[in-house]
Amino acid sequence: MSDDETTPPYRRPDIDTDERVSDLLDRMTVEEKAGQLVGTWGGHLREGHDFEDVADAVREHHLGVAAPFGWAAPLATDPAEVAEIANDLQRVAREETQLGIPLLFNVDAVHGHAYVADTTVFPNGLGAAATWDPELIEAGAKITAREMRTTGVHQNYSPTCDVARDPRWGRTFETFGESPLLCAKMAAAKVRGYQESDDPVLATAKHFPAYSEPERGEDASPVDVSEYKLRNTFVRPFEDAIAAGVDSVMPSYNSVNGEPSHGSRTVLTELLREEMAFDGHVVSDWNGVRHLADDHKTAEDQRDSVQQAHAAGLDVASVGNVEHAENLVDLVESGDLDEEVLDASVRRVLERKFALGLFEDPYVNAEMVSETVGCDDHREVARDAARASMTLLRNDGVLPLSGDEDVFVGGPNADDIIHQLGGWSVLDADDAAGETILEALRAKSEDHGTSVSYEQGATLSETLDVDAAVEKAAEADVAVLALGEGWYLHEFGPAAQAGVRTGEWPTRSELQLSEAQRELARRVHETGTPVVGVLVTGRPLIVDWLDRNAAGLLMAYFPGTEGGHAVAETLFGENDPSGRLPISVPRSTGDLPQNHDHLAHPRPIGDDEHPPSYAPLYEFGHGLSYTTFEYDDLGVENAELGEEGELDVTVTVSNTGDRPGTETVHVYAHQEVSSRVRPERWLVGFDQVSVDPGESESLTISIPASEFDFYKPREGHVVESGEYRVLVGGAEASFDVVE
Repeated sequence: MSDDETTPPYRRPDIDTDERVSDLLDRMTVEEKAGQLVGTWGGHLREGHDFEDVADAVREHHLGVAAPFGWAAPLATDPAEVAEIANDLQRVAREETQLGIPLLFNVDAVHGHAYVADTTVFPNGLGAAATWDPELIEAGAKITAREMRTTGVHQNYSPTCDVARDPRWGRTFETFGESPLLCAKMAAAKVRGYQESDDPVLATAKHFPAYSEPERGEDASPVDVSEYKLRNTFVRPFEDAIAAGVDSVMPSYNSVNGEPSHGSRTVLTELLREEMAFDGHVVSDWNGVRHLADDHKTAEDQRDSVQQAHAAGLDVASVGNVEHAENLVDLVESGDLDEEVLDASVRRVLERKFALGLFEDPYVNAEMVSETVGCDDHREVARDAARASMTLLRNDGVLPLSGDEDVFVGGPNADDIIHQLGGWSVLDADDAAGETILEALRAKSEDHGTSVSYEQGATLSETLDVDAAVEKAAEADVAVLALGEGWYLHEFGPAAQAGVRTGEWPTRSELQLSEAQRELARRVHETGTPVVGVLVTGRPLIVDWLDRNAAGLLMAYFPGTEGGHAVAETLFGENDPSGRLPISVPRSTGDLPQNHDHLAHPRPIGDDEHPPSYAPLYEFGHGLSYTTFEYDDLGVENAELGEEGELDVTVTVSNTGDRPGTETVHVYAHQEVSSRVRPERWLVGFDQVSVDPGESESLTISIPASEFDFYKPREGHVVESGEYRVLVGGAEASFDVVE
């Protein structure tokens, strides 16, 4: 008898995947099926005391998914150790269970494999969006995938597709900003990077369908949103992620129009699968299923929560643990959940395990990990991304530094690598690669033969020796204050190890810098030494005082491991600040909400007495360069656009300064007359062009007609005929959409 005749079909790579999945499904008990749809959290596996708990869950309850390397900082481990843990758990699944189904490991690697020590950490979401460079973000995602697979991890709970509409929300830093188009382009780029890497991982679009405009800005609080806004603002990035082939979607924690997303058939089946044609697998957010009974109160108990979630369309409970698996078995055996529902979900999970090659070889080479993770080539791409994210908000001529200045450096974020990484990263500085802003500035000053003095002056929320900081600042030619926020998750915590405690600043109720940081800035400013503020932050903050008093203001976001060098290079003029804001910076919290694509509306008493309600301190798309640009010759090459065509927008960009620079050209649209109230302008396209001093470059941006459409309730997506305008800089051009 040949080996092929004795080897079960599901173990034969020469057989079609559908046949392999069907063969394996036929061999599985209800308990084995249920286990494949349930994940567990490994806890502090570095200490080893939870390893056997996870192993027992795999052996005895057939759990097929695990998240052993993420979410909480103590899980940051040596990369080789992570690989060894992955291999040890895979051996349990392969060798100590009847069918030998490999495990699927997942992690929140939202800006690099950042919960593992010494990995390459990229700018967090908002900083990534500030590059306006999808190809660069895709390249970074490929590196993240490679570092994940090297350590044995297969699924990334990224990209974040949420459109940030309220900066009070503590997850704003994870998003790609306030524009549905920009979010969509960046999310699709990450999907391609993760899944089309030489070492692909499953991408997960989250948090479907509307998470990022919660009541009061409070994380996971209800979202009550019209169908019009839901479909025209929040769903768009998920559409592009699905078009890019995303393998997985994660529902949001919150309720949307009264229905918790994790238990909503309307959301997970009717909208996501039937209308949007998503055919991947749906994974829960952390305890999203438990919330149905514990918090939303739409389920009687956890058994009812499990039934509602799977009937709605959920496939995998990410950290459901043994209880979830037992409830699934009981629901099927009692007839309260059709086994066909179970089979459909198991099939989706198994298809992905086969596609990743896990049945052939689920193991990784732990001895080779150090050659890949955090290697120089990877870090150079991260440095390029950090450089491209640097957004110069204000400059009275103090920047770039000439190199002859003695520089004073202060502030809570000057010498703190953990603050520089931001949330979803390690919490121990010993686990973080990279250099701080202070370290990088010192290195630059040595190159220029100048000096750097340092005094922190303040933590995020408390003053330190401000007098010492003032004394050193007074002796310097320029003072660089690295201000802003630190490491946090969700509702601005919990990260006591990083000096952030939930309930202390930063909070969602206070967008101003803390009083301690403001005092430091005021006192240093009073010395007469020009102040350059560097904002290391996850969201736009109220910085009107700095706008009035600082000589320069640089938005650095959470720039990652290479952010210190990117900041230093930008301040010394080695990097032209080409970043542009992906989100509006308001003048006050009272101005919220404040987005560039606000709907047209009457102003019965006018705007003559006060700044217009949509006049932020720094508008969406704002960013200065060390050179200057002018736009000329705006035109459209096809003044009549069909519903299936493309509009070619042409413009000439001239560099009128004395330094080379890169300009991001934004194209906005306006519909003259519409059947529904539409935004006064909305972003429909963008591109970048690098121009040498005294030179001009012509640029053509092709915009599909679909960018002028909108979702009309009861009718679907429509592109209405009539007159439109495109706006680029201060110029505009008209065209018609014809039937």
